[in-house]
Amino acid sequence: MFHIGHLNILRNASLHCDQLIAGVLTDEMAERAKGQRPIIPFIERVELVRSVRYVEQAIAEDVPDKIAIWERIGFDVIIKGDDWRGTAKGDKLERDFAAVGVDVVYLPYTAHTSSTILRQVLDHRLAL
Repeated sequence: MFHIGHLNILRNASLHCDQLIAGVLTDEMAERAKGQRPIIPFIERVELVRSVRYVEQAIAEDVPDKIAIWERIGFDVIIKGDDWRGTAKGDKLERDFAAVGVDVVYLPYTAHTSSTILRQVLDHRLAL
């Protein structure tokens, strides 16, 4: 679910590049990452991201390997939430992209709002 944390990342990311290309997980990739399919389908989520004024282009993130996306479209900087910093996946991301000359920039993660938290609230309210 698109929330203020996503908007904050997109806004801040746009300050680190000339043209912001936002990757939006496909339903299958989101399910693989989170263990459940998104509430809002991909076609609607990608359209929401495309409509954000900071985004020049929104693309389907349909493979787990970020390098595969880089090979497809090419970019100089990849931006992730700082919840990735210091983790195994963040360390791998940094190694992989250092090998091809891409900078990894971490931006503050909005800890008090996440799709997981929003889903839990909705699930709880629907159970009442």
